[in-house]
Amino acid sequence: MLRIRAFEWTDYDAVVAVWAAAGREVVPRAELEAKLTRDPELFLVGESHGAVVAVVMGTWDGRRGWILRLAVHPRNRRQGIASRLVAELESRFRRLGCPRVNLLVMPDNEAGLRFWRALGYLPMPDVLCTKPLPAAT
Repeated sequence: MLRIRAFEWTDYDAVVAVWAAAGREVVPRAELEAKLTRDPELFLVGESHGAVVAVVMGTWDGRRGWILRLAVHPRNRRQGIASRLVAELESRFRRLGCPRVNLLVMPDNEAGLRFWRALGYLPMPDVLCTKPLPAAT
């Protein structure tokens, strides 16, 4: 049975293990601390039999919701866990008044793109631009 709930700091090592098993980059603790000051209710974990098996991080900027870092441990895939996590996150976005949710899928991630399209997310021709900022002094 899957239980979906908000992330707690005691989950950090288990979440890192899920991201690592899924081949995802681990979000450093300092970045999570900053994220959790804004909208902690949007960082969700999925538990099965008391163990964290899935994670999704959402964020809300007051205009758009963003879905980041969805991962399910490989041994727990194909059970609908990712879809249930996304549905719960979308519900939380709706309660915040969020009119649109965005996410990024790497161009070579065909399975990921199929998953998101099946949930109603449509590819857009936008180009992602990014710039690392040096730490404040």
